[in-house]
Amino acid sequence: MPLLLPDEPAPFEVVNPRGTSPFFILCDHASNRLPRAVGDLGLAPHRLEEHIAWDIGALELSRLLSRELDAPLVAANYSRLVIDNNRPLEASTSIPAVTCEIEVPGNASLDDAAKRARADEIFLPYHRTIERMLAERSSPSAILSMHSFTPSLYGKDRPWHIGVMYGRDRRLASLLLETLSTNPDLVLGDNEPYRVTDGSDYGIPVHAERANRLGVLVEVRQDLIATASGVESMGRVLSGALEQIARALGSHVAPPT
Repeated sequence: MPLLLPDEPAPFEVVNPRGTSPFFILCDHASNRLPRAVGDLGLAPHRLEEHIAWDIGALELSRLLSRELDAPLVAANYSRLVIDNNRPLEASTSIPAVTCEIEVPGNASLDDAAKRARADEIFLPYHRTIERMLAERSSPSAILSMHSFTPSLYGKDRPWHIGVMYGRDRRLASLLLETLSTNPDLVLGDNEPYRVTDGSDYGIPVHAERANRLGVLVEVRQDLIATASGVESMGRVLSGALEQIARALGSHVAPPT
């Protein structure tokens, strides 16, 4: 039996596929939607509205950036609780049985066929579409992976407004941090609240680093983009910085020398 039924949404949404910006936007945790085949995963309804299910505000912010930058956007249509599009398939957090100390009963004791169905019908189509679109672009791309983070976790406050994250290649992150730092009102995280690693991430390691593309993962604190006005405000901040960087990068998508 298929995971996704014919009347359910595709595993991803493509916005502005012919955008001319050097930036190519990913939104891995855009949705809290669950396929009907998995029910509610054994979770109370309010859990599916929380940060464990999706990156609150990230899709709206990604849409705004896609529009303002004229950048392509590929956004996931299903919750990270079904399968996490920013985790390697072999990672224990790919289909989490426990996340942020909350049990996900519907993910416990899944057999290999059930795990494979989630990968085949959600994860792989999402990333194959990204790979195809990147290959078809007429000029090189820089990956912009958009996320949001909860203001506190495990009882610890997280003060940053925007986190700029990277792994082995920090070139684009350095440009973004430098550009954003001209705004004295921003509290910036340099590889905070997370770091990009091969074990904990997929988008930047695969679509940027291994493909010899520039890339950066941007995390925005969720309370700052929980409303339309917040999205507009943070969108202006980020789009202004990214437009400046795009001009500096030029058509070759390489840092100026």
